Amino acid sequence: MTTQLLLIDALNLIRRIYAVDSNQSHHSEEHMIKTSCARVAHACKKLLSQCNATHAIAVFDGDKSWRYHYYAAYKSTRSPMPDTLKNNLARFKHAIEETGIVVFSPENDEADDIIATLAYKAASNNVSSTIVSTDKGFLPFLSAHIAIFDYFKKHYIEHQDIKQRFNVPQHRLVDFWALAGDKTNDIPGVKGIGNKSAEQLINDYESIEAAMMDDALNATLKRKLTADMDKLIISRNLVMLRTDINLGFSLKQLRLN
Repeated sequence: MTTQLLLIDALNLIRRIYAVDSNQSHHSEEHMIKTSCARVAHACKKLLSQCNATHAIAVFDGDKSWRYHYYAAYKSTRSPMPDTLKNNLARFKHAIEETGIVVFSPENDEADDIIATLAYKAASNNVSSTIVSTDKGFLPFLSAHIAIFDYFKKHYIEHQDIKQRFNVPQHRLVDFWALAGDKTNDIPGVKGIGNKSAEQLINDYESIEAAMMDDALNATLKRKLTADMDKLIISRNLVMLRTDINLGFSLKQLRLN
């Protein structure tokens, strides 16, 4: 049987399912948690079947990743996890484990970096994987061996989806986000450069460095880039997922029984 690795961004899946169930105010908190856990387990079973998975892991976030130390404002304005969900995460983890999927909770690393590392290492060994997440940070990894699936839209992301959404080539997404910033994660970008200006720079030049060296570049854009080069570098490092995390386990340990 061909090896197929399923990589689930656990909190991305759980929080969206929980958000729907928590709005059913006529139910008790206990009933709501039980329902959410059951729906998460059902989603995992469907994903295992749909992806023909032979190996699978659901990855949670660690407490504080390197990004919080690297840039103090990272995710500083993001709403905290609801207490009810936070206090019941162990039940969600158990519900996932009951489906046969390995659950991994790193001490400090973010799930995105763990998943990116797993997908990258698998692809390097010609092993195909499917990342289940709505997080745009995984989009640069879409390739022949790495698929990305949006469980809630029941849709595999295609290259044309990326082009339509961002209007820049897939391999330039990191530069695009570094220029324009990302308010949802409090990534600053270059002050005064929004999506339109970022699109223009990405599509007109092979690199940001090439744009800076062009005497014909709009003087205002060049001034903004020059003035905020430090934030550009910080933003690029923040949006780029790592593929070199020391995992401490092997693919064999993720095999489904």
